[in-house]
Amino acid sequence: MRFFGEATAAWIAGLPGLAADRLDEWGLTADGEPGHGAVAMVVPVRRADGTPAVLKLQPVDDETAGEPIALRAWAGRGAVRLLEHHPGSGSMLLERLDATRGLGTVTDVRAALRTLSGVLSRLHAVAAPPGLRRLADLASDLLERAPHAIPRLPDPADRNLARTCVAALREVVSEPGDRLLHWDLHYDNVLAVPDGGGWVAIDPKPLVGDPGFELLAALHNRWPETDVVPHFDLMTEVLGLDRQRAARWTLARVLQNLVWAAEGGTGSWSAHPDRLIAEALLRRLS
Repeated sequence: MRFFGEATAAWIAGLPGLAADRLDEWGLTADGEPGHGAVAMVVPVRRADGTPAVLKLQPVDDETAGEPIALRAWAGRGAVRLLEHHPGSGSMLLERLDATRGLGTVTDVRAALRTLSGVLSRLHAVAAPPGLRRLADLASDLLERAPHAIPRLPDPADRNLARTCVAALREVVSEPGDRLLHWDLHYDNVLAVPDGGGWVAIDPKPLVGDPGFELLAALHNRWPETDVVPHFDLMTEVLGLDRQRAARWTLARVLQNLVWAAEGGTGSWSAHPDRLIAEALLRRLS
């Protein structure tokens, strides 16, 4: 497991005690092997009444702090249900989904994308609560960082793409939107509810803003299966988005990745899915 920050080793060392405290406090019994992603550890558990659930343990940072706020607002409408939350540690007790059935296992990528878009539509329908990060602030920060980051990209084509993305962001930045976004909804972050209960999202990185800003994850997650323009059109159709505006916000999301790449010293993006997606959308805009 990986967590970016100086407290990494201390947090990992404290995991056994943290898990034991939550099991005791919430009357839980371990019910399977723990798993983990890039940041969080998840433990299958059963509640005192036998109900299956999942204990999620993760450090609290800018990305994870908003998760329980958003899950509480969604209340199961397109997202996993939050059953308990421990504010001091960031620990959460969540409904148990079928971890073996994510949209990434659906072989028909277009059918999977339509399902994912339907989940996004449900999430966006919920009013954003206070206390979450806002796209307005993120976009403003991005425009400040871009001029310093772009010259550090080693590939001239990447630098040109980044400048084009800056121009696209400037066209929409004055209207950043007010929807409750997941911000990381790709196929592996949509799991099946057991017993035919449909599909719901997990692991949000909540943000308040325009839905166009969160289309990129689904477009690049199953590359090279993705047929960029038809898939982009499908998503915007299901979500009822203006395609020109959504394309510009998607280019803004590409810009964010380019800025991160420049600041992290990443090499050329000549075959990077995000560059190919951006080029396809720019042809659509022209």
